[in-house]
Amino acid sequence: MFLERLHHWTDTHPEKTAVADSTRQLTYSQLTQFARIMRDVILRQSRCERIGIILPGSSAFAGTLLGCFWANRIAIPLNFLLQKPELQKVVADAGLDLILTTRHFSELAQALPVKCLFLEQLGLKAKFFWSKFFRMPPVPVVDENQTAVILYTSGTNGLPKGVELTYGNLASNCRDCVVHERIATDHTLLSVLPPFHVFGLTALTLLPLWMGMTVHYIPRFNPIEAVRTISEKRISILMAIPSMLSAMARVKSATSESFKSLYLTISGGEPLRETTAREFQERFGVTLLEGYGLTETSPVVSINQPWAQRTGTVGHPIPNCEIRIIGTNREVLGPQQDGEIVLRGPNVMKGYYRRADATASVIDSDGWFHTGDMGRIDSDGYLSITGRIKEMLIVGGENVFPREIENVLMQHPAVEEAAVIGHEDPSRGEVPIAFVILREGATADENELRALCRNNLAGFKVPREIRLRKDLPRGPTGKILKRLLKDDAKQQDQPNPTSP
Repeated sequence: MFLERLHHWTDTHPEKTAVADSTRQLTYSQLTQFARIMRDVILRQSRCERIGIILPGSSAFAGTLLGCFWANRIAIPLNFLLQKPELQKVVADAGLDLILTTRHFSELAQALPVKCLFLEQLGLKAKFFWSKFFRMPPVPVVDENQTAVILYTSGTNGLPKGVELTYGNLASNCRDCVVHERIATDHTLLSVLPPFHVFGLTALTLLPLWMGMTVHYIPRFNPIEAVRTISEKRISILMAIPSMLSAMARVKSATSESFKSLYLTISGGEPLRETTAREFQERFGVTLLEGYGLTETSPVVSINQPWAQRTGTVGHPIPNCEIRIIGTNREVLGPQQDGEIVLRGPNVMKGYYRRADATASVIDSDGWFHTGDMGRIDSDGYLSITGRIKEMLIVGGENVFPREIENVLMQHPAVEEAAVIGHEDPSRGEVPIAFVILREGATADENELRALCRNNLAGFKVPREIRLRKDLPRGPTGKILKRLLKDDAKQQDQPNPTSP
């Protein structure tokens, strides 16, 4: 599938730039050669059907991923931002015997109980030269249901779960996103997300290669470099998480001229703050299109479109993806009713690797994937996300969704970011506690923020405490880790043994 597309673009425009970063630029012809070289390396070095990759989003990652496909192996992009013990658990669960990486990650590689092969030791320049004299090996015939990649995602208990995504999952998501957003071959894309994240893998690596586009990688996100690249390379498609977009909006040298080449600017991975969307629109004339997806759905489920955008929603579902909102008894709910989002389509994962019970707990007998997210669909078919079922608080018998409180706090001009968790309370079951980061140079106190909440929310939704912080615990893409905030809140409640 993807290799056939690669060869198609190599045949039709071999000299077009396929992938580029600060260290190298490869045409489609060169990328095909690189993938073939990596295929040969993998076949010589490993007998395992799964191959680990520790690389940032880059030309090297794209070629190595395609090399795994060409060797008919399952690619496992590994999260190099994990602590060593965490990554060791993932490597053990995957049963790897080889990891492809670079010397930049040599310290991390030494801590892993598996052979790590550095790209620098492969003699790539010589291999590139000699590869031109050998016939290209045939690409393997793959079935749509064959696993292409396994992406590890941590659950609430912190144990890694491998999400098996098939060739059919990934190809359908690329095709359906192209149709939904009217993406064309002459578009140019900027990649700023790590490829161990499904957003970075599918939308920022596979989709542009599927369409024969040029993709420019920034291996380590820098907002100034991102703005410069968009302007200089005339980027037409930008996909990023809200915290990255917010950082780009704060670049003092950025102007509307910097972003004039953009056709699509898509926000995903976490809720888009209204202030960020407004700033992009007012300062740059750019409309941020919010989307929704999960690792288990390859990832895209829905996205707003330039010609059909509704603020506060995540747009219409992509083609071939069915969405329902269901109640506590699994009854299908009507428009504007809150319930769990369930969906079905070719983008839904094969399952969790070696975890049949976990798979059965989220994919029912009719093929509906239960997301654990709460949402509603309006009468025009726009989907809105209202929170996570597991994050829902029950305060004195009333359901409270943290996102509703967070949205109110974000209305305050001094608030940069807000996160709300539930905290045990002997009289009310749970109470909301808010953690807030203020904008640089701005001031606000707890009483002021609580007053804002009282004026906009029912009394039981007003946070019991509002804690001002300089930063919050985050995952690899900048997403706030609320489970760590819960641990933080519990620790603060413990009595101090040194106190009198």
